[in-house]
Amino acid sequence: MRLMLARFIPRSLSGRITLILILGLLAAQLASLMLHLQERAAMLASGQVRVGMPGLDALPLRFIWHASLTLGVVIVVALIAVRWATKPLQQMASAATAFAHDLDAPPLPVTGPTEVQRAAEAFNFMQHRLRQLVVERGRALAAVSHDLRTPLTRMRLRAELVDETALKDKLNQDIDAMEGMVNSVLAYLRGLEDEELAQPINVEALLSSIVEDEQALGRPVTLEVTSEIHPSLPPYVGKLSVLKRAVTNLIDNAVAHGSHVLVRVEDSETELRLMVEDDGPGIPETDLHRVTEPFVRLDAARGLDTGGVGLGLAIVRDAAAYHGGRLTLENLATRGLRATLMLPRTLNYQF
Repeated sequence: MRLMLARFIPRSLSGRITLILILGLLAAQLASLMLHLQERAAMLASGQVRVGMPGLDALPLRFIWHASLTLGVVIVVALIAVRWATKPLQQMASAATAFAHDLDAPPLPVTGPTEVQRAAEAFNFMQHRLRQLVVERGRALAAVSHDLRTPLTRMRLRAELVDETALKDKLNQDIDAMEGMVNSVLAYLRGLEDEELAQPINVEALLSSIVEDEQALGRPVTLEVTSEIHPSLPPYVGKLSVLKRAVTNLIDNAVAHGSHVLVRVEDSETELRLMVEDDGPGIPETDLHRVTEPFVRLDAARGLDTGGVGLGLAIVRDAAAYHGGRLTLENLATRGLRATLMLPRTLNYQF
């Protein structure tokens, strides 16, 4: 019963407030009807109304006009008043969405009722603090990058002075591993801070280019594209470098643990799904929920000899979240892992 009633309840705040006002009006009119029915007895006694007449004819005409006019006026006024009262909340939601995609988005105007003004001031303060934290983190990244790369370069130069070839090779391998870890950590911390603007992306051309590069390196990667609504994929609006990095990370992760990798694309009016499947050992079901966390490595399924520091899937997860989507991982029925990057098409078909 509760589920059936929930289907008729408006989702928006303005719709719910309007529904409450209309229900309150109807309750008031019913109370008024009970009072007007007292007139019906007097009309029956005077012969103005005969017993057995239809229900509406038995009602006082003045009540019918009064109820209809009141209902129409209240609905119109309620719609206007509710839209006016909820407009600051809509502006706050739009500002929050804009800030999620652009750290330099303008602050929210402090207007509306007192409660909304306080919420806007709190939002603007949070936005200012987050922007400060991002700027400070960028400065720290630049300092860390310089401070770490310089000693690594000196170590590589000093390794060249070692006469023993075997020892020199081991030192160079350790330095390469350290540089790889430093680059991975810096890339993750840098995240989505670049100033690249969102643009319409030819997803099929992007994936074809990535797959061709993988095949040129001798990697067993193939591409499969399926679209439910168009012969070719419509452009997707997003950050090109972010999506390219995400797909590349998924492919690298799959190639490292499987003998064959399939990149599949499924498109619909509401969602673009980029799937990377491998035939490797997969991931234990109990660990699927945490493998996308930073610096998490599952040694039972993913050996340490594959390199990396456990940031590849974390970067993909952040890239999906930036575009309003999500990353899901699931083990295939036979063998292997499927990583799915789900990207909403809500605002993309206007291109």
